[in-house]
Amino acid sequence: MNPGDTFGHLGSIVGSLMFVWAMFKQFFPYQLINQIEKHSQRLVIYMYPYIQITFNEFTGERLMRSEAYSAIENYLSSKASTQAKRLKGDIGKNNQSLVLSMDDHEEVADEFNGLKLWWASGKHISKAQSTVSFHHSMSEERRYYKLTFHKRNRDVILGTYLNYVMEEGKAIRVKNRQRKLYTNSGAHWSHVVFEHPATFQTLAMDPEEKEMIIDDLITFSKAGGFYSRIGRAWKRGYLLYGPPGTGKSTMIAAMANLLGYDLYDLELTAVKENTELRKLLIETSSKSIIVIEDIDCSLDLTGQRRKKKEKEEEGKEKDPGQKQQGMQERDVRTSQKLDPALVRKGRMDKHIELSYCGFEAFKLLAKNYLNIESHHLFGTIHELLKEIKITPADVAEHLMPKSSFGDAEIYLKSLIQALELAKEDARKSSAWSSLDSK
Repeated sequence: MNPGDTFGHLGSIVGSLMFVWAMFKQFFPYQLINQIEKHSQRLVIYMYPYIQITFNEFTGERLMRSEAYSAIENYLSSKASTQAKRLKGDIGKNNQSLVLSMDDHEEVADEFNGLKLWWASGKHISKAQSTVSFHHSMSEERRYYKLTFHKRNRDVILGTYLNYVMEEGKAIRVKNRQRKLYTNSGAHWSHVVFEHPATFQTLAMDPEEKEMIIDDLITFSKAGGFYSRIGRAWKRGYLLYGPPGTGKSTMIAAMANLLGYDLYDLELTAVKENTELRKLLIETSSKSIIVIEDIDCSLDLTGQRRKKKEKEEEGKEKDPGQKQQGMQERDVRTSQKLDPALVRKGRMDKHIELSYCGFEAFKLLAKNYLNIESHHLFGTIHELLKEIKITPADVAEHLMPKSSFGDAEIYLKSLIQALELAKEDARKSSAWSSLDSK
């Protein structure tokens, strides 16, 4: 039975009892009445089968907004939109989506592992004295959520369920928040709103490889408890490599949009000292992606740091073994090529090669740009892609509609012409190489 119905039945019963009790008090001694009141309260508490927990919006002496209240508000948003009869609407932080929440004094039901429970919203209105406008009386509203559940489920609700609500609420907040793109200038971060539209659905690459990456990302994002249990830092390194135009930057944006993480674009050449680098990393937020682009080309600056350090230490006695070890540690970041120490297990957990455009990637591009899934020219393009290396970015350039009235066949023929020209150039280049060898 819904607790609201229970309260209704109890209300009528209590009303009758109060009338009888008023008559009873007129004819019996005070001591007897006091004992009856004491035991009746215990009886009501014993017989009432529900427990209630109130979560206030503001807590503490400074009345800071409660993180628990915010998490519950996020968690109940979907249930409110499907169950509540009265809703409050507001524009989300991205200024695009409408966010719905329970209006005051509304109730929604929830279920957890087969257990039934209820959430209700409410507010306290108290009179407070204003110190601004002639000390006139004004109303102060403090909202709250109240959870009601059967007392036999106490252990499950107070333990597993409430932890689940908090984690889900925080995850929804991360997903819905306005994400940011941070860039560094020296040892300081600055940011802009991150609004890149890339998703894995529109990313042109092999479907099986794409699905494997998505599964890996989602598994990692939910594995915080596992990493804590085994005593490892909750982080994962991805090495994206491949020719320019194969979609590395788009892949990073798709990762951020999938997970709802902020992006930190770390420019190492702008960092003067290792202490600055450490400061930047400490200031990054949890659940974010740190990007180092062209890592094999941008780390020469640390080589200058190494030489400066060696000059400072010149003339000082130092154990040869210690000096060699120190140089090896610094050389990990100064190599012009990707040093094996950088990509060894534990540093980079997953290597992702973004290569030239294959036929499956082409079909996705054709669907994205031309809104077609098949065409009689697909066969010709399939055969040409087996022989010619072309990046997804170059394919997209040929498929980009120049007007809203363009026929898809025009753009496909443009791509075929470019592929055939590239094939002819490759044949001529091969022929000249053969002559030179003779």
